[in-house]
Amino acid sequence: MSFDQEWSQAKSAAAEQATSQTRLNQLDGGPTGPIPEGDLKVTQTDLAAIGDEAFKLYQRLDTDGDHAKQTSYEAATSLKPDFALGTALSTVTDTWKTQVDTLLEACAHISNHLDYTENAHAEDEYYIATRFRYAELDQGFAEGTRH
Repeated sequence: MSFDQEWSQAKSAAAEQATSQTRLNQLDGGPTGPIPEGDLKVTQTDLAAIGDEAFKLYQRLDTDGDHAKQTSYEAATSLKPDFALGTALSTVTDTWKTQVDTLLEACAHISNHLDYTENAHAEDEYYIATRFRYAELDQGFAEGTRH
């Protein structure tokens, strides 16, 4: 079997599988029914625990991530005049500092935002469901005026 034939069969099989497995969710109850809850469940306690661990990691990294910074810079400065290793050590120290700062920012972002995630997503879910409900009502009124 040629590559083109095998490729064509693989694409057809993938397309059939995707078509047979696609499922669209829909609102139950129409425009007067209750707003359904999504299937993603997370509690504020779970999110707070993750946020707390991110904060603890931030604190440890903020303290421990810079232990060797000062001595590394001093060693790099003293080695630079006579050895290429001084410049290399300075580059490594700068890169390390940049990586630590990036990780600190990520930990702070996780810690700060998880406190508000559950409420924000609940508000988003309500807003989206309400917009769909009103869209269905508007559509019903538009159809009713045509008769």
